[in-house]
Amino acid sequence: MNRLSLRMAHAIQLLVATVALAQAPAGVRKTVLVENCDNPMELAPLPDGRVLFVERFGNVRIWKPDTKETVLAAKFQVHGHLNAINAKEPDRGSWEAGLIGLTLAPDFARTGWIYVYWSPAGETPENRVSRFALIGDSLDLASEKVVLRVPVQREVCCHEAGSLAFDGAGNLFLSTGDNTNPFESDGFNPNDTRAGRYPFDAARSSGNANDLRGKILRIHPEPDGRYTIPEGNLFPPGTPKTRPEIFVMGCRNPFRIAVDVVTGTLTWGEVGPDAREPKPERGPAGFDEINRTRTAGNFGWPFLIADNKPYRTYDFATKQSGDPQDAAKPLNLSPNNTGPTELPPARPAWIYYPYGPSARFPVVGSGGRTACAGPVYRFDPKLTSARKLPVAYDGCLFLYDWERHWIITARLNDAGEAMKLERFAPEIALKRPMEMELGPDGALYLIEFGTGWENNRDAKIVRIEALPQVQP
Repeated sequence: MNRLSLRMAHAIQLLVATVALAQAPAGVRKTVLVENCDNPMELAPLPDGRVLFVERFGNVRIWKPDTKETVLAAKFQVHGHLNAINAKEPDRGSWEAGLIGLTLAPDFARTGWIYVYWSPAGETPENRVSRFALIGDSLDLASEKVVLRVPVQREVCCHEAGSLAFDGAGNLFLSTGDNTNPFESDGFNPNDTRAGRYPFDAARSSGNANDLRGKILRIHPEPDGRYTIPEGNLFPPGTPKTRPEIFVMGCRNPFRIAVDVVTGTLTWGEVGPDAREPKPERGPAGFDEINRTRTAGNFGWPFLIADNKPYRTYDFATKQSGDPQDAAKPLNLSPNNTGPTELPPARPAWIYYPYGPSARFPVVGSGGRTACAGPVYRFDPKLTSARKLPVAYDGCLFLYDWERHWIITARLNDAGEAMKLERFAPEIALKRPMEMELGPDGALYLIEFGTGWENNRDAKIVRIEALPQVQP
């Protein structure tokens, strides 16, 4: 059957399903699976109905549908929190390091492999992508294969990102934050190049084509634990002063990413800086972004933001401003830059919004901002599951905001453009949605992080599923 025939068959199935559900509301409900989680970060619904999730201070847990209880699958010793193994490790719970990313291997059903992104405790300042084997309800820590190492600084916080996702070709995407402290830049871009201010210069990470931070990386893991470079990354292997793992550069804190395995489109939420108003001598106000791409590119930070609004070069020592950056040819003039001075052209954001109301995207509202990206839902008429989302959400991309407590659906056309943005299930109360994945049952699995940043007593793992259908 050719592709056109497959599309026609799918369309007919959807039409039949739509007619069958015409008299029923496209309603959903929230079911709480786990309460009182300890800083949960990412989750992965398993094929057998269990839910695997990681907690930032080192726990790997599994929720079991038969007992409705959780079991501890493993305990990592991580940087970022005091632990009994390494008493010298300072308690830095307000940092963003730890056990922060999780995804299943595409062949998980056969291999039991999972991938995690984590910050090992100890003297070496690095984060790692590691592969482990899940055996029953236990994660075999001795099975670790270190796939990729990302050198970081641990002198001051922030921005680790750390979301993991596979595409349909078996390529693994990893988001990394700019690993830069933003709190001494007046809410603008922290390009402080003074001596001794290395952790305050995002140009040495996000704007550096020879650094893995402030990026979305794309690699192809091999069975032996090593990786190869897929074709089409931003810098071909062998390009001087660049890293071939880079797919997207110019990110601040791409906290949550998602990859559509059907189209190969990468979507991510970009958490932006804090300036509430623009300043002519510095640059634009802060914006969060939702970005989408099928091809490698530079998305501007720390030189441009939103729809390529430019920052000015700025001397933190003299407080003097220079020229605004050129989106067509951004320049990285930092002495901490180990990559090329001239960068690829900057791409504008797909969706972007400030603290205040957005005239362009009014549905996002106003207030604090932490943009995140979720999956694309495709209704499967053949899937026997009472929990699968209704056909009304077929083809919707799910977006969410940790700080604003909402989920938004973006209805896409064939070109991947958003035809309509609307709130999803506003009647369902959410406390800081942190992570979202579709399960094999067609339901959405979410982390509710709770009321604060850490040590919440109301963090939960929840499932958003179709309302039970009332039989006539």
